[in-house]
Amino acid sequence: MEKLASLIRTAHQLRAPGGCPWDAEQTHQSLIQYLLEETYELIEAIETGNRDEVLEELGDVLYQVIFHSDLASGGTLGEPFDLEDVSKFMEDKMRSRHPHVFGTKEELAAYAAETGDDVMQNWDAHKKKEKPGRTSILDGVPQAMPALALANKVMGKAEKAGILEKQSEPVVPMESEEDLGKLLLAIVASARAVGLDPERALRQATRELQVEIRASELSDATDAGVVGLADS
Repeated sequence: MEKLASLIRTAHQLRAPGGCPWDAEQTHQSLIQYLLEETYELIEAIETGNRDEVLEELGDVLYQVIFHSDLASGGTLGEPFDLEDVSKFMEDKMRSRHPHVFGTKEELAAYAAETGDDVMQNWDAHKKKEKPGRTSILDGVPQAMPALALANKVMGKAEKAGILEKQSEPVVPMESEEDLGKLLLAIVASARAVGLDPERALRQATRELQVEIRASELSDATDAGVVGLADS
């Protein structure tokens, strides 16, 4: 990992006195746009399947992680942390969420998984243990996601929790992602024809759906409390 260590030193030198003025001026907030751009460029490289481009864009995303970690090492977010701390946190997190691989003998038996679906059935339970303060399945869902990705995420969580019933058949007939793409383009074209913003419209509809989901969770929790009191 000598090259990684060298890259970390390079990033630090660029921000240190005598380094690059632009790098020294950056903050976590000012770097957000670059993190988004680099992430989208990596996605595009992966989708095209170009090996050299994926290599380059992975490096750009990695550098963003290193840059933010170097900033944080100076106490920009309170108690300082660096890339070593980030790595340790992530390793602990991955080991905690994969007891079927790294667990005790009892955990290996309890969380045995033969398929990806088996793993996902236990994933939310592991996350709940890590974040006991969360009261909703929507807690932790980043609202800044693009509207379509956000809608898909919210509906997936609600279906998994049994709050929304998963459609067995599509409401609008389609057989492939090509069909779906054409349908989405037609919706965007129709929205533009009447002066509507499809991104904003879907975000608002998803926001309203989230309100309904949280209300359903609250109602279920209240009902459970009433049953608990009656049983006691």
